[in-house]
Amino acid sequence: MRLVDSHVHLDDRKFDADREAVIERALAAGVERMMAIGTGSGPPDLETAIRQAERYPFMLATIGVHPHDASKATAETFERLRELAAHPKVAAIGEIGLDYHYDFSPREVQRAVFRTQLEIAAESGEPIVIHTREAWLDTIALVGRGHRGIMHCFTGDPQQAREALDLGFHLAFGGVLTFPKADTVREAARITPADRLLVETDCPYLAPAPHRGRRNEPAFVVEVARRLAEVRGSTLDEIAGQTTRNFERLCLRGGAASG
Repeated sequence: MRLVDSHVHLDDRKFDADREAVIERALAAGVERMMAIGTGSGPPDLETAIRQAERYPFMLATIGVHPHDASKATAETFERLRELAAHPKVAAIGEIGLDYHYDFSPREVQRAVFRTQLEIAAESGEPIVIHTREAWLDTIALVGRGHRGIMHCFTGDPQQAREALDLGFHLAFGGVLTFPKADTVREAARITPADRLLVETDCPYLAPAPHRGRRNEPAFVVEVARRLAEVRGSTLDEIAGQTTRNFERLCLRGGAASG
C-alpha cells in the first residue's frame, strides 16, 4: 500500500520531542510521501518546509503566507516567494486563502495577500493549497478559474464540493471525514470524482477516529483513507493507489519529483 499525506505540519513544536519517531511510524504505515506545509509562524521565515524537504527525500514543500499571518506580509515577502517558487523541492503555493473565523489579520488584508499569492502561483505554474474557513464565497470569487490546486481539509457540503470541482480543484479529506456528525462531508467525498480525491492529516490537528483527542500524525492518514474507502464502496488499497496517483499528477513536476 502506497499513501501520500498531502498536508503535514511536522515543524510544529508538538513534534519536537519525537519527530523522528513520528516519521518512522508514518513510513512503516505505508505513507511513502508527505507534503510539508511552509507557512510556519509566518514571514519573514518562508523556508520552514523547504528545510524539512531538503532533509528528507520523501518530503515535498510548499511556500506561502497563511491568512492568519497576512498582516506580516511585505513587498519583500512576495519577492522572496517568487524566488523560492523555483526551488526544486517546492511543489505548491500554500496554504493560502481566507480565514474569517479568527480574523487574526484584517479581512481586507487577507484578501490582498491572497490575490498576490494567486498571482505568484500563476507566474510560477505551481498548484495552490487553499485554506478557507467561514469565507467560502469570497474564496471562490477570488480564485476564479485558471488555477490547479487543492482545497485543503475540505469540510464543505456537496454543493460546495461541486463548485470547487467545477473550478478544477482536487478535494483533500482529513480527519473530519471520520467524525460521527460529518455526514455532509462524507456525501461530498462520495460524489467527488476518483481522479480528484486526496487524503491528508493536517497534523498535529484534527486526528481521525479512533485517535480523536490525540495529537494527529501522518501515520493516521491510513484511517482517513480507510473511511474514504467505506464511503465510496471501495477498498483501502484502491483508495491509497488512486489518491497517490492523483497527488503525483498534480504536484510532482520537474525537479519537485526528485529526492
